[in-house]
Amino acid sequence: MIRVIGEVLTGLLGLRPPHLQVGALCVRRHKGKREILLISSLDTGRWIIPKGWPMNGRTLAGAAAQEAWEEAGVRGQVRPGHIGTFSYLKKRDSGMHLRCEVRVFQIEVQSLSERYPEAGRRKREWFTSEDAAERVAEDGLKQILLAL
Repeated sequence: MIRVIGEVLTGLLGLRPPHLQVGALCVRRHKGKREILLISSLDTGRWIIPKGWPMNGRTLAGAAAQEAWEEAGVRGQVRPGHIGTFSYLKKRDSGMHLRCEVRVFQIEVQSLSERYPEAGRRKREWFTSEDAAERVAEDGLKQILLAL
């Protein structure tokens, strides 16, 4: 019943459910402390985690691992279940915004390459969970980082 009402409202009000994306929370131990890898976004340069769309032939966790490689040069062990979700508005080339829900998967970083598909297009930097939470804009992602 609730689903039917939701679908009617979606049709009447022009609302759409969020589009699903996957995100990679890349984690390492360094000098006895846990650190989180953040990367810069391509458009504004703000700090984010690697994220993107689900991929045919890959699980959601596998797609998150692929995004970590393409955007940050990370290879590692991805946990199969997501550790949280957050939402944000993705600005499209048309100027329109698309509401996205990101399922976040934790990846224990085993190696970090200097040569990867988006090398030179993004900055990447390691932060403590608290420092990473201060730098990201999305409240839901802040909460995930602080819960580590």
